[in-house]
Amino acid sequence: MSDVSSPYTDNCAGRRCRRIGAALTCLMLCFSFVLPVHAAEPVKVVVTGIEGDALKNVQDSLILPTGLVRDGKVDQRWLERFAQQAEAKARTALEPFGYYTAHVTAKVEPAGEGFRLLVTVVPGEPVRLTDVTVDVAGPGKEEKPLHRLVAAFPLKKGAVLQQQRYEEAKAALKLRARDLGYLDAEFSQHEIRIAKSATSATIKLLLDTGKKYYFGETTIRGAPDYPGSFLRRHLAYSSGDSFSYPRLGETQRNFTNSERFKEVIITPEKQDAEASKVPVTVQLKEGPRISLRPGIGYGTDTGARFTIRYRDLNMFHLGHELYSNLFIAERLQGLVTGYIIPSPTDIKSSTTLQLNLQREDTTTYLSRIAALELDRNRSFGKGKLGTAYVKAQYEEYTVGNLKSTARLLLPGVRFSDDRYDNPIRPHRGFRYGFDLRGTHQLLGSDTALVQILAEGSHLQPLPWRLSLHTRAKAGTTLLNDPLKDIPPSLRFFTGGDQSVRGYSYQSLGPRDASGKVVGGKQLLTGSIELERALFKDWGVSVFYDVGNAFNSFSAITLFQGAGIGLHYYTAIGGLNLSVARPLGVNNPSIHFHFTVGFEL
Repeated sequence: MSDVSSPYTDNCAGRRCRRIGAALTCLMLCFSFVLPVHAAEPVKVVVTGIEGDALKNVQDSLILPTGLVRDGKVDQRWLERFAQQAEAKARTALEPFGYYTAHVTAKVEPAGEGFRLLVTVVPGEPVRLTDVTVDVAGPGKEEKPLHRLVAAFPLKKGAVLQQQRYEEAKAALKLRARDLGYLDAEFSQHEIRIAKSATSATIKLLLDTGKKYYFGETTIRGAPDYPGSFLRRHLAYSSGDSFSYPRLGETQRNFTNSERFKEVIITPEKQDAEASKVPVTVQLKEGPRISLRPGIGYGTDTGARFTIRYRDLNMFHLGHELYSNLFIAERLQGLVTGYIIPSPTDIKSSTTLQLNLQREDTTTYLSRIAALELDRNRSFGKGKLGTAYVKAQYEEYTVGNLKSTARLLLPGVRFSDDRYDNPIRPHRGFRYGFDLRGTHQLLGSDTALVQILAEGSHLQPLPWRLSLHTRAKAGTTLLNDPLKDIPPSLRFFTGGDQSVRGYSYQSLGPRDASGKVVGGKQLLTGSIELERALFKDWGVSVFYDVGNAFNSFSAITLFQGAGIGLHYYTAIGGLNLSVARPLGVNNPSIHFHFTVGFEL
């Protein structure tokens, strides 16, 4: 049935003052575009009398046909004919916004060496709705998600008839019904009736859901080297669940993101449904089992680096993973080797045994670590991951004037919730996490302590292609033993790319009697960054960072840094260059910070 029953068609953004002024000028330049200069167009189309989306739709309808202007010369006779058609085109373009009685005139005028097509619009009164009836019938008529969409239908009695909003709301209602398992959902009644006066209209929508479908049995083919229990952990549904295309999409992503399969085809066999249960076929094509990937990079905190990553994704033909990462940088070298046993319940749950050998040499400390960690990871829903772990660690270190060793058995729990919409270049979302860990001499450790760490970040899109990124991190250590018994890996330091820019890596924190930074028991850092997108893959930003490590909350000194950033986003991550300087210190120096990838 047509959505319209009427004679009308249903068509569907001092020195200090001088320094501040100069800085503000630079920032304004960063957030502005230089407007390109164009040569005068032979024909300029000017539309007056309307604005906003209606104006844009009229302008789009009046794009000059190809060939009207050739080699800079205008076919004047063709232009006159186009002007005659422009009135009808403009009226049609106004109808989706409720203007069915618009008066439009168009005329061609000489303008310098070219012409101007002047289109004058008197929109008149828009069509308003005198009655809106939206309802659901069939077996799904009691579904609460559908009732919520009906109640939130954007066009109400008295509102202006806007066809785009009508079509969007109509499509959303039908799509939601199908997502709930009503695959045969269709509108048995869908009409807009516009009065002959073209000043009022009514809407009638009736969605017939049809019967509800469920997931039947799933057949997985094409991956004989993997056990069935391992393959089925990628399914985002169970037999008997309400059929849902979004769950099929999630299943597709689960298989693809595992990096084990180079081709994944998921086919629901609705034509073979029995007792409303839809069988599903998953056809897989295995990718390489073993990979060896070298890499190079640079970060201001670690310096130039070289990495080699080895992975075997199907150890013993059980779907277990063995990985080994060798990384060599100017200030950080190490080898991390781990073995992952996946849980049969879902793709995020697993058990991991990891060996970590690491040497870090900063201007603040020298640390050598050998650690063995056992993790039990469990998924608590989309983006949520909890981990219970125990780490056995031996560390040799030099910090300040102290040279010592530490032996630790460190149990703990971690939890994180990651809701960013894109891991490479997110546009919105948030992440938070915490880590609770502790040890005691009764466990065989050299010291006793309890540590709590919490961090979070948030990305909020703003108008004019702006985005606001905020971060915060805090940590506290509860212990009775002297700080000298705590190795650098459990002390807090700040400064560098991911804490307080404008200062060198790990250069901030409490100092010993000789003035050397030795780290602290507590940590507090925060950052706020405003970014303006440029072109497709670029962005510029201004930021302010604050924080420090300290031993007592009663005597906090927070260091501050501010600056500007330049960002280039690629398919494998972002390249970020920040230029920062400390605030509130004598003789501040400029620091450059460079990172690769989106940092949380």
